[in-house]
Amino acid sequence: MKGRVAATILVSALLVSLAACGTEDTADEPPKAEGKPTVCLVMKSLANEFFQDMKKGANAHVKKRGDVKLDVSGIQNETDVDGQVALIDKCITRQVQAIVIAPADSKALVQPLKRAAREGIEIVNIDVRLDQKALEEANLQVPYVGPDNELGAKKSGTVLAKELDPGSKVVLLTGNPGADNAKQREEGFRAAAEEGKLDLVSVKTAHWETDEANTVFGNMLTADRDIEGVLASNDSMALGALKVIEERKPSIKVASFDNIPAIRSYIEKGQVVSTLDQYGSTQASDGIDYAMKMIDGEKVTGWQKTDIKLVTKSNVDESD
Repeated sequence: MKGRVAATILVSALLVSLAACGTEDTADEPPKAEGKPTVCLVMKSLANEFFQDMKKGANAHVKKRGDVKLDVSGIQNETDVDGQVALIDKCITRQVQAIVIAPADSKALVQPLKRAAREGIEIVNIDVRLDQKALEEANLQVPYVGPDNELGAKKSGTVLAKELDPGSKVVLLTGNPGADNAKQREEGFRAAAEEGKLDLVSVKTAHWETDEANTVFGNMLTADRDIEGVLASNDSMALGALKVIEERKPSIKVASFDNIPAIRSYIEKGQVVSTLDQYGSTQASDGIDYAMKMIDGEKVTGWQKTDIKLVTKSNVDESD
C-alpha cells in the first residue's frame, strides 16, 4: 500500500514538473503578434534633416491611420551599412510583420532582407532603390516606392546651367558609390551639364555628409580656382560646400537635391539656385501604406513612383 502511494506521489510530481517545464519553454518564445501589425521603418542617418523629416511624417501618418504600430530606427552616418544590417536583424527577432527600408547600400542590404522575407516579413523599399540584379540573384521581389532621381537631378542641374555661361567649370559631389540614387543623380547632373555645355572638371564622393563635402570641395577649389558651380547630390553636401564658398569664393553657384529646411535661406539669397523636393515624409507614408496592403495579402510589385518638385527662389516659400 505504501508502495502504491509513493508511486502515485512520484507520478504526480513528474507531471507537475513536466507542466512547469512546458510553461517555461512557452515563456521563452518570442511573443506572437497580437492586435495591430508592427512595421519597422529603417532609415539612413538621423543626423540628416531629410530623414528627420521622414521620421516625423511617418509617425504622423501612423497616428492618423490608427491601425499599425511603427518601429522607427536609423543609423549614425550614411555609410553605416553594418548598422542597418543589425537593425534588420532586430526587426526579424521582434517578429514584425513588415520592414520599410531606405537602404544605405543598394547591394549589401539584399541578403539581410532576404533573411527577413524567409521569416514571412513583407519588404518595401523606399528612397534608394535596391539593386535589381542582386534582387534577382536572391530570388527576391521587393516593390520600390520612390522618385525618379535621375530626372530630378537633371531638373536641378539644368537651372545651374542656365545661370552660368557655356564652358563654365563645375564640379559634382556624389553620394555613396554603392547607392543606386547616388548613381542616378550623378547621371542626371551629368546630362544637365552636358546639355548646358558646362565643363564638368571633377566628380568626387562625399558620402552624403556635410563635413566630408566641406573637405572634398575645399580641395577641389584649391586645385582649380576657376570653378563657377557645384552640383551637389544632396543638400547636406551642398551645405558643406557652401561653407567653403562663403569663405573663399562667394560667386560660386550651387544646384542641389532634397529641399531640407537648412538649405532654404541659401536659395532665398541666390547662392543655391535650385534643389529638388522628393517628399521624404510622403515616401515613408506611402511605403507604410503599401506594406499594410501586402500584410493583408495584396500583391505589390515594381516601381511605385512618388512625386518630385523643383524648388528655386521663385517658389521656395511654397515648400515650407
